[in-house]
Amino acid sequence: MTLRARLEALPRDTRDTLFLLAVVAWVIAPHASHLPWWTLGLALGMLGWRALLAWRAQPLPGRWVMGALLLLAVGASWITHRSLVGRDPGVTLIVLLLALKTLEMRARRDALVVFFLAFFTLLSHFFYSQSLPIAAAQLVALVGLLTAVVNAHLPVGRPPLRESLGIAAKLALWGAPVMLVLFLLFPRMAPLWGVPGDDLAGRSGLSPEMTIGEVARLALDDSVAMRVRFDTPQGEPPPRQTLYFRGPVLSVFDGRQWREPWDGGQPAQLQVRGPAISYEVTLEPHRRRWLLALDAPAEPPELPGQRVRMTPQLQWLSQQPVTDVLRYRARSHVDFQHGPLQRTAQLAVHTALPEGSDPRTLALAAQMRAELGANPEALIEAALARLRTGGYRYTLEPGVIAVNTADDFWFDSKQGFCEHIASAFVVLMRALDIPARIVTGFQGGERNPVDGYWTVRNSDAHAWAEVWLEGRGWVRMDPTTAVAPARTSEFQRLAAPRGAFGQAMDSVIAPGLVQQLRAAWEAMNSRWNQWVLNYTQSRQADLLRQLGLSELDTPHWQTLAKWLAGLAGAAALAIGVWLWRERRSPVDGWQRLRRQAHAQLQRAGLAVPDHAPPRTMAALASAQWGGEAHAIAAWLLRLEQQRYAPPGAGGTPAQHLSALRRDFKTLTWPRSGRSQDP
Repeated sequence: MTLRARLEALPRDTRDTLFLLAVVAWVIAPHASHLPWWTLGLALGMLGWRALLAWRAQPLPGRWVMGALLLLAVGASWITHRSLVGRDPGVTLIVLLLALKTLEMRARRDALVVFFLAFFTLLSHFFYSQSLPIAAAQLVALVGLLTAVVNAHLPVGRPPLRESLGIAAKLALWGAPVMLVLFLLFPRMAPLWGVPGDDLAGRSGLSPEMTIGEVARLALDDSVAMRVRFDTPQGEPPPRQTLYFRGPVLSVFDGRQWREPWDGGQPAQLQVRGPAISYEVTLEPHRRRWLLALDAPAEPPELPGQRVRMTPQLQWLSQQPVTDVLRYRARSHVDFQHGPLQRTAQLAVHTALPEGSDPRTLALAAQMRAELGANPEALIEAALARLRTGGYRYTLEPGVIAVNTADDFWFDSKQGFCEHIASAFVVLMRALDIPARIVTGFQGGERNPVDGYWTVRNSDAHAWAEVWLEGRGWVRMDPTTAVAPARTSEFQRLAAPRGAFGQAMDSVIAPGLVQQLRAAWEAMNSRWNQWVLNYTQSRQADLLRQLGLSELDTPHWQTLAKWLAGLAGAAALAIGVWLWRERRSPVDGWQRLRRQAHAQLQRAGLAVPDHAPPRTMAALASAQWGGEAHAIAAWLLRLEQQRYAPPGAGGTPAQHLSALRRDFKTLTWPRSGRSQDP
C-alpha cells in the first residue's frame, strides 16, 4: 500500500491529529533562527513522538512522563536564559509548552488549548521580524490553523481537508475587512504599538568603535541598510562625490581601536550654503540611535514622536534606538562649513596619539615636515600623492595586521580596506600636528530601476577622514579615493570570491536576470515597509485627513476609540439583521426549494402541513390533481432524493440543487379551487 493510500485509510481522528501536528511544526519552524538549538530539537522531537503515537494508535504518555518533560523544558529555559521573564525566555517557553500540550491532546478541549497556544506562537514571530517573507509564512500558518479549527468543529462524517480548507479561507476573507479597519484606525500609541526587544546591542552595520577589520567584514554583507527617495526630477541623486551618509565619528584612538568621543552636549558649529536637497530615508533597524543622513542637514530630520539632536560632530541621534524600520525626512546642504575657523584647545584631542605607537609613521611625518614645512595643504597633498603613487592596494584581504596598524599599512603590507587607509591617514595627519578624525557611514548606493529608490547596502559601508584647516574648519578627505578612485567615482564595491555554488548558479541563470529579480523583490519589500511597517501615527492622521475627517488632524486615542466603537456597533447591528433574515429565510438551498414548493401548493388550495416532507407533498398533490400533478410529484421526489441519496451520484450537491431550481421554474402549478375529476 502506498503512503497516500495509507494516509487516506487513516481514521478521521488520526488524520486530523497529523494535520494539526504538521501545522504546529510549520508555526514553530521560523523560530529556528533565533531560539536556542535545543528548543527546536526538543519541540520537534515531541511533535514527532506525538505523530508516531497517533499513527500507531498507541496511548499517550502518562502523568509522570509529562511532568518530567515539563521540568526539563522549564529547567533548560532557566539555565539558558537565566530568567523566565522577557521576550526570549517567554518565546522559548511558549514553543515548548505548545509541543508538550500536543502529547496530552485527548479531548476536544485539549485541542482548543493547542489552537490558542499555536495562535499565540504565531504572533510571537513578529517580535523578531516583520519582514514580508515572515508575514507570508504566517499567513499560510493562519489558514492551516483555521483549517484545523474547522476540522474540530465538523464532528460528523469524514469531511475532506479540501472542504475544511475552503471554509477556513472564507473565514479568513470575511475577517480581512475587520483586520483592515483595526489596522487603519486602531490608535497607534507607544509602547502599545511597539515590539518588545531584549537586545539593544548593535545587530550589524556600523559601530561606535572601529577595530581594524570590522568595516571589511561589513562590506561582505549585501543586505539593505536604508532606502532613499530624493525629491528631485526622476528621483536622481546629487553628484556621486557628495553621496556621503554620515554615521559615527571616531576621534579617540588607543593604537588599535577608534572610539566615539564624549560630546558633552555641546552644539555643533555648522554654516550651510546654497540650496538644500530634500529626501526621505527608510532606515533598516540597527538598534542604535544614529539617524543616517547625507552630509549635512542643518535642520533636524522629521521624526514624529521623538526628539532628535545633533552632536558636535554633525551626527543626528534619535531619542530611542532604531529597533524597527524607520522613515524620516531630511534636508541636506552638500556645501557647508563645519567646526571652528581658528585653532582652539578643544582640537588638541584630534592630534593625540598613543605613547610609543607607530614609530615609523611618526618618523615619516617628521621627514615630511622637514621637507615641506608646516603648510597643512602641502602636507595633505603629499600624503595623498604617496597613496596614489606608492604602490598601495585596495583589498578586502590585507592579511595579518601588525600591532602598529599605521606602520604596517604605510611601510609593510601597503594594502587594506577603507578603514585601514583612513586610520593610517589620520595617524599620519596627527603626527603632522594636523587635527584629524575618522567618520564612518555609507558612501554611494544604487538606483532600483523598479521603484526608483536609491538603495544603500551594508556593502556600501565606508570610512573616510576629516582634517581641520585654519579658516575652513573640518574638511572631508577620502584617502581611499587616492588608492582606488573608482570606489567613489563609480561606487565600486569589493566582493568576496564566488564559491562553487555561486559559480554554478552563474552558469545557469544570467547575472542580469538575477539583478532584475533582486530589484523587483527589494521594491516589493520597500512597498511593504512603506505602507505596512511604517504606518505611523502621523500617516494615520494623513489618511484620516484624506478621508475628509478634518477634525482628526491630531487624532487622540479617545477619538479613534469612539470611531472604532461606532464601527463595531454598526457591524454588530448589520450582523444582527443578517442573522434575523437568515432565520426567516434559511440558508440551506434545499429547505428554500421545499418551502417554495409548499407555498405553491398552498396557493393552489392544497392543505399541506407546514413540515411535510417532499414525498408527502407529492402524494397529496397526486391525490388532488392526478396525472396533471405528475411533473410536480416527480420533481418533489427528486428533491427528496437529492437530500438523502449518497453524494457523488451524477454530480455534486450544488449541481443537483441548481438543476432542481431550474426545473422548478418550468413547473405548471394548478390554480386554486381545481381538483381531479371523479
